[in-house]
Amino acid sequence: QVQLVESGGGLVQAGGSLRLSCAASGRTFSTYAMGWFRQAPGKEREFVAAISRSGGITNIAGSVKGRYTISRDNAKNTVYLEMNGLKPEDTAVYYCAAKSVPYYTTETTYTGGYGYWGQGTQVTVSS
Repeated sequence: QVQLVESGGGLVQAGGSLRLSCAASGRTFSTYAMGWFRQAPGKEREFVAAISRSGGITNIAGSVKGRYTISRDNAKNTVYLEMNGLKPEDTAVYYCAAKSVPYYTTETTYTGGYGYWGQGTQVTVSS
C-alpha cells in the first residue's frame, strides 16, 4: 500500500504560479504511476496530469497543456505538479493518485485505474 500527502496549494492571483507536491510513503514508489486530478465545486473530478513509473512518459490534459508540468523524483518518493499561468477556472481541490503498474506495461495515458488517493490540497486562483 501507499499513502499520499499533498502540499503546496494556496491562494494565488491569476497569472501566478504554484508547485504542488505529493509525498508517498513506502519503498515501492517507483513501481507506481502517478497522477493529478482536480475537482471544482459542483463539478466532477477530472484528470489533470500523469507520469509513468520512471518519469519517461507524461500525459497532460488539454485544458492545462502548456501551463502545467508533471515530474517525479523517485529518490524522494515525490511527484510534483508545476502550475503556471493560473486562471480562475483552475480553482479546485487537487488530488494526487497512485496506481501500481508492471514494468512491462504498454500504457501511455494513465488517465484512470488509480487505487490510492491523497486527501487533496485547495488551489484558489483569484481574478
